[in-house]
Amino acid sequence: MPKVTDALAGFGVTFRAMFRKKTTEFYPEQVKGKEGGPRISPRFHGRHQLNRHPDGLEKCIGCELCAWACPADAIYVEGADNDDLAGERFSPGERYGRVYQINYLRCIFCGLCIEACPTRALTMTKEFELADSSRESLIFTKAELLGPLTEGMVEAPHPMYPGTTDTDYYAGKVTGAEPSLFAMREEGSAP
Repeated sequence: MPKVTDALAGFGVTFRAMFRKKTTEFYPEQVKGKEGGPRISPRFHGRHQLNRHPDGLEKCIGCELCAWACPADAIYVEGADNDDLAGERFSPGERYGRVYQINYLRCIFCGLCIEACPTRALTMTKEFELADSSRESLIFTKAELLGPLTEGMVEAPHPMYPGTTDTDYYAGKVTGAEPSLFAMREEGSAP
């Protein structure tokens, strides 16, 4: 007789579960969390972003330390000299990242590239929806990784403030693009 009670006890768990409220989330149609978005940890490692200085120049100096630190060999950086265009710069230093690619088919989102970056040019966002139907679209280029231009920024390449050096950028003394200089540049009378 004890075997019958054991079976009934086991089925009791099943019957109780049949009448509970279902906990299925219909993602992405219904997402729980703050402001309609998913619940994400503050230190979550998502898609990478190449950051800019407040005037729009890129922070990446093409040093390739992120590529060296990557254990999955997912990052490819090709540095170039900023002297290619007279007076025009992509970053405040001597060099910039001419080619920058991250292969998300290989990336393990460990964050070692972020720690290796000396200028904080590379950070990780909270974006995690990277699925796609083709493998080629999961290799992000520099244009896809660069952060958006905000108010007061001008698309690189452009000259630095007259009288400023790259040290001023890294010290945080440059707070935005100088409107008068870039207005003259568009008209063709800038130095």
